[in-house]
Amino acid sequence: MDPRHVILSVQHVSLSFGGILALNDVSFQVHEGEIMAIIGPNGAGKTSLLNCLNHFYHPTSGDIFFDGHNLTRVAPHRIARLGIARTFQHTALYTGLSTLDNLMAARHIHMNAGMLDCVWYWGRARREDIEHRRVVEEIIDFLEMEHIRKAIVGALPHGLRKRVELGRALAMEPRLLLLDEPMTGMNLEEKEDMARFILDVHERKGVTILLIEHDMGLVMDIADRVVVLDFGTKIAEGTPEEIRSDEAVINAYLGKAEVA
Repeated sequence: MDPRHVILSVQHVSLSFGGILALNDVSFQVHEGEIMAIIGPNGAGKTSLLNCLNHFYHPTSGDIFFDGHNLTRVAPHRIARLGIARTFQHTALYTGLSTLDNLMAARHIHMNAGMLDCVWYWGRARREDIEHRRVVEEIIDFLEMEHIRKAIVGALPHGLRKRVELGRALAMEPRLLLLDEPMTGMNLEEKEDMARFILDVHERKGVTILLIEHDMGLVMDIADRVVVLDFGTKIAEGTPEEIRSDEAVINAYLGKAEVA
């Protein structure tokens, strides 16, 4: 894996809703094999940017390239097939289904058997089902979810639902994983578990990660580079060490420690 290969390129992206400018000429690149974090105050445009990446929103201007494909010209349902998966700030799961069924649902983009194959459950359909279940069981083991594999997701506590959503994203076999505040609402122990899983996904599965997170301790510990947004504008980009000492970032977001 060449760390210099640009897997995602955001070029002069702007997004407006009527007279409200959510993103203003935002540009940055994500290199394959890295963890990049996007930080900024509430309302800075972080989630709006992710919504542009998976084409939930269409940018007012600018282009977004993923491995040579212009995402602004790709139908939303095709973006997952290109290798992009996402989790949400507020979990979006099938709450009436089990953990296993939620992960199996995410495998639909890799299913090729026709209707007749599935009706008779023979040949290709049977082989596909066995392979999909193998992949899902590996993810359940990877994320330590054996004890909830048959549990109804809607009855699970918040921290475990977040883990199921991460598993569902992994079931899509992404090259780029978009994480929108994966630790929101978690206690300290749950945050530590999620941080460990994110690092394992990156290191053991080789997935490139674009992360939105308000926990600055986590961001500074695991991110290779950080982009900072404020009122929809990029005000800084660099390593965690560079961001910590950036005057514009301190004034807009991090703040200065008061001297007694």
